[in-house]
Amino acid sequence: MNKIKYCPKCKEYTLEEVCPRCGEKTVSRIPPRYSPKEEVAKYRRKLRRDILKKEGLL
Repeated sequence: MNKIKYCPKCKEYTLEEVCPRCGEKTVSRIPPRYSPKEEVAKYRRKLRRDILKKEGLL
């Protein structure tokens, strides 16, 4: 299962092992508290949608 990754160089969140913006290796971070306005919400929703598609539920 993929986890949300963080690029320490450009401070961006992604699902990739390498940052698509700067090419730096990304690291796992402890997930932030849930908030509707959180900055990583789009990645969490994308990951969930990908998992549901893979299981044939979406």
